[in-house]
Amino acid sequence: MTGRHRLLLLLAAALVLSGCGQSNYNWGWNAVLPLTDRGMTNFQFMVAGARLTVQLSVIALFFSVLIGLFVSLAALSPFRFLRVLNRVYVEVFRSIPILVMILWVYYGLPVLVGVNLSPIMAGIIALVASDSAFEAEIFRGGIQSIHKGQHEASDSLGMSYAQKMRYVILPQAITRILPPLGNQFVYMLKMSSLLSVIGVMELTRRANELAVVEYRPLEIYTLLLVEYLVLILIASWLVRLLEKKMRVGQV
Repeated sequence: MTGRHRLLLLLAAALVLSGCGQSNYNWGWNAVLPLTDRGMTNFQFMVAGARLTVQLSVIALFFSVLIGLFVSLAALSPFRFLRVLNRVYVEVFRSIPILVMILWVYYGLPVLVGVNLSPIMAGIIALVASDSAFEAEIFRGGIQSIHKGQHEASDSLGMSYAQKMRYVILPQAITRILPPLGNQFVYMLKMSSLLSVIGVMELTRRANELAVVEYRPLEIYTLLLVEYLVLILIASWLVRLLEKKMRVGQV
């Protein structure tokens, strides 16, 4: 973790501690900190939610990137039908609030297709549907930013469309779109908290249930805030590290 990340964590800790010292609130950190058996149990309960949050975000990001890539290629197709299909897909899924999408997929999609979906499956489908539209625009912008000379050189070598994209265009485009892709992963980590409304036992849902049991909402939601902060900082650091390695590989 970089010095800036450590500084942010220290500032967050200082803010919480200063609030503890100035407030008349009767703090009960033993309910969430691993200093007692009870605190350790609750702390492990929350950490397990962090693991599920990361797993859901990684799975959803993988499929949204995959679908977004194919949707973006439709936007660059010479066929008008595919271009129209791209615009419809992007505008529809980009316009629907993600919370509404989660609720509709969980409660509405099973009625239409006649298949029961678990909360986790419904949540992944909703996240992928919403995020893939943004990924499609990111890929489209990255591919269109490649100079047309690269396309012409590939065509002159007799490459097929698939070979040109795989070996020439996409490697260059991915280098350029890596920062916005990293931002989408951070976005996915945060938006996964909305899956708590359909019962997915990720971080936020576990915090809500623990707050009801322990009657310590301020301490529990403070821990929740810190957990998300740590996750986001680690994700941002990994993305920057990957960017740096890719830049070195290009030199």
